[in-house]
Amino acid sequence: MTANHDLEPIDPSTARELYLDHKATHCTEATVQGHHYRTKHIVSWCEENGIDNLNDLTGRHLHEFRLWHMEEHDINQLSLRQHMCTLRVFLKWAASIEAVPPNLYDKVMVPQVGRGERHRDDMLETDEAEELLEYLWKYHFASRQHVILALLWETGIRVGAAHSIDLDDLYLEEGYIDLVHRPDEGTTLKNGKTGERPVAITDELAGLLAEYIEHSRIDRVDDAGREPLITSERGRLSRASYRRIVYQTTAPCFRDEPCPDCVDTADRKCPEAVSPHAIRRGSITHYLTEDVPTEVVSDRMNVSRDVLDQHYDRRSDEVKLEQRRGYLRISDRLRTE
Repeated sequence: MTANHDLEPIDPSTARELYLDHKATHCTEATVQGHHYRTKHIVSWCEENGIDNLNDLTGRHLHEFRLWHMEEHDINQLSLRQHMCTLRVFLKWAASIEAVPPNLYDKVMVPQVGRGERHRDDMLETDEAEELLEYLWKYHFASRQHVILALLWETGIRVGAAHSIDLDDLYLEEGYIDLVHRPDEGTTLKNGKTGERPVAITDELAGLLAEYIEHSRIDRVDDAGREPLITSERGRLSRASYRRIVYQTTAPCFRDEPCPDCVDTADRKCPEAVSPHAIRRGSITHYLTEDVPTEVVSDRMNVSRDVLDQHYDRRSDEVKLEQRRGYLRISDRLRTE
């Protein structure tokens, strides 16, 4: 651990302000707002406990904060998990500016929520997705794992849709992927022909796909003579292999981080790993939190408005409240202009 005299003194409130400024350089206002109200609690706790220098924060303090947060705000385990994940990201950033010891973030206890308990609400949180994709970019750039996770998170498509993509379906310069239902050739979309659609992608994802195709993709065709985007030695990567890779890659042990109760089985279904559907749910919730209109998300993800509201939208009441306030502020400003 880095000794405190090697750290740069900074009060928690100032550190939080700098962190939010940092997030604002590459995140939307809605994302920054989410970090704003999820990090305010650690600052409040520090003020109540006389910690005016973030350098002094310890693993024991983080444990005490976690218990205080649960009792003070009466939040459920799913919400607590999200808040502690954000705290972990904040402390990892704080270490980069010598505000806390470099390994302090590892001491944040993120609550485990049983798969049965969180079945309907199981999803990959935005903070976790960003941290995982950053790790993949740094250590497994343009690998098959990197491409699958980036593709599923950015587009929110189902595994079946990802499984169906050929090289000929990519329009990287134009910035989209064409999803096509081809049941006679072994690839299907869940909603059949009605699921066919172009899906816009960012320049970053387009560049990643180009790097994968040039340097990492195994040059194979499938049984129908088509060239799949994601391949294995046998040809088109199976849907089961997609799921297995997602379970492996989203497990903390993949990043050499503590993974409580991890069982090293063929599927590596660690308690903290998530399914492809959890990535889809997290992606949809992320877009809604970013103020993307529901109709746009519904069309992009090929899911009806009713199903989206019932099964995919996992924004907390706090997030929805902040977004409504934002809409009201905009409406008031427009009326006065």
